[in-house]
Amino acid sequence: MNLESLLREQKRQQLTYQTRRHFLRDGMTGLGGLWLATQGRSLGRALDIQHSQTNPLDSLPAQFAPKAKRVIFLHMVGAPSTLDLFHYKPELAKYNGQECPASFLEGERFAFIQGVPRMLGPQFDFKQYGQSGAYVSDQLPHLSKHVDDLCFIHTLKTDQFNHGPAQLVMQTGSSALGHGSIGSWATWGLGTENENLPGFMVLLSGGRRPRAGNALWSAGHLPSVYQGVQCRSVGEPVLNTTNPRGVSHQLRGQSIQAINEINRKSFADIGDPETLTRIAQYEMAFRMQTSVPEVMDISNEPDHIHEMYGTRPGKESFANNCLLARRLSESGVRFVQLYDWGWDSHGAGKNEALNHGFQDKCRSIDQPVSALLTDLKQRGLLDETLVIWGGEFGRTPMQENRGGGKMAFIGRDHNPNSATIWMAGGGVKPGISYGETDLFGYKPLPGQEVHVRDFQATVLNQLGFDHKKLSINANGLDQKLTGVKKARVIKDILA
Repeated sequence: MNLESLLREQKRQQLTYQTRRHFLRDGMTGLGGLWLATQGRSLGRALDIQHSQTNPLDSLPAQFAPKAKRVIFLHMVGAPSTLDLFHYKPELAKYNGQECPASFLEGERFAFIQGVPRMLGPQFDFKQYGQSGAYVSDQLPHLSKHVDDLCFIHTLKTDQFNHGPAQLVMQTGSSALGHGSIGSWATWGLGTENENLPGFMVLLSGGRRPRAGNALWSAGHLPSVYQGVQCRSVGEPVLNTTNPRGVSHQLRGQSIQAINEINRKSFADIGDPETLTRIAQYEMAFRMQTSVPEVMDISNEPDHIHEMYGTRPGKESFANNCLLARRLSESGVRFVQLYDWGWDSHGAGKNEALNHGFQDKCRSIDQPVSALLTDLKQRGLLDETLVIWGGEFGRTPMQENRGGGKMAFIGRDHNPNSATIWMAGGGVKPGISYGETDLFGYKPLPGQEVHVRDFQATVLNQLGFDHKKLSINANGLDQKLTGVKKARVIKDILA
């Protein structure tokens, strides 16, 4: 290749790497760059989140003093019927089996209910517990002992009535794909307290992934280094962290060093921030080869801890994941997300019936969640750890009548109007219930609605951030977890 051809090839490569951002920066004597510099500042309101280029997970101070240093979010995939767990409605029991009032059906959309369904009373016995007198059904005998540590919200509302979109709204604030999850926002804003572990880790149980899949722990518009890292409770904790046969730890380190040297030169030439993400992820993966197997190995926990959680090392289970959540949080992981599949209690089959599969699911989580709260409390971690439990929406006070007829098993349809979630620790008031619904637990009373956006704004508040200011500019908009619609911090539940 002669010199002229070489120069043409060099020019072609430069044009290949040229982006609109580069053109605006360099064109018209830099006037485009002046405009570009104004983007992402949200008229001076947005926070200036500046991580180290060489360590994008370095720990940063919050906007104001946080009440919670970390979060453990327990998402029951499929939306459990909290009318049969925490939200006791005695009037609903009185009207069990009667035809649903027409006012409940006018203008409403349901996933499966057709015609006129019948009201369905609580399927289990309820009692009041603790000094708070909170109602809990007999399906959660272990958790009932913790009601004075819990803050119940009975009027959570979402805009979506199908699982995938509702899961996305709950986790990312939007029913569309491509938005950052709440764990990614927290990790971007605060970094991690342990440079050898990711800031955001995800654990799955129940035998299936959530309907919306990896999008639930995506970084969206944020740099991809802040996405959740999925871990496994069986086999290799994180895929591809062990070395291939014949490759030593030293050789792997030298390989990563050589690759990252190339990446650093690429960043110097092109300036793509995702190149820095690749460098950080390679280096993090190398450190994780030692740190992850150690923290994910629950076999070295004492016998009384295994007995308390009901764990079985080497088996995939929600109990194992609850213990792992404590270990990860204790090790400095900022956000630990658990997904437990199997809570879609329509009554279309035995596994989905309130009087069969639902009871099995309750038994599988009751002891581990209780143990997690006990364990965090006895280690002095609960006050600075925000624990969240809930699904993507509620269930109807009417019995599902798929096809308009009577079904063989008992179940409830989706109800986006109202659901119960609870929080513990992390600066929320313990032993309270917030939000009133109608006599049947179907919709919030006027002024009592808590939208998912309000819930997310409250979580960010406990981590030390104003949700309106935690934003990043992408696609010409200031992208926020809570979006552009009105959201409020639920101040009445804060300690």
